[in-house]
Amino acid sequence: MKEETTTVVTKVLNKEDLETIFKIREEVFVIEQEVAPEEEYDEFEDTSIHFLARVDGNPSGTARWRFTEKGIKLERFAVLKKERGKGVGQALVKSVLEDIALHPEAKGKKLYLHAQLTAIPLYAKFGFKQVGDMFEECNILHYKMELYL
Repeated sequence: MKEETTTVVTKVLNKEDLETIFKIREEVFVIEQEVAPEEEYDEFEDTSIHFLARVDGNPSGTARWRFTEKGIKLERFAVLKKERGKGVGQALVKSVLEDIALHPEAKGKKLYLHAQLTAIPLYAKFGFKQVGDMFEECNILHYKMELYL
């Protein structure tokens, strides 16, 4: 029988939670996927809206979104290896989309993201469509995906 878990996603509003999401991103992107640290952390950390997912109270995943000149970019979706397959990614996408929908400046804007190949089915569940050719970012294959609210 499968154990019941509770996943809660909250907006990051303090330095402590921000440090927690940086640790998750370091574990997933820098250590596991071998992304260079200077590629992982950028000038948009302070202007992005960050989210932290907890499974049964334990930090498990993160994501962020921000306005760009092309629309609204969803990015830095990361779920710790031991928490994958529990719906954490879905909870993050749902929370981010709900938050964007509440933002008055988001109406009619294009939402887009760079999806790693393994994550395409997750984003497709929420209506994102693949656009263009496959490309490499940080030595990982991706497709651009888009959605209009």
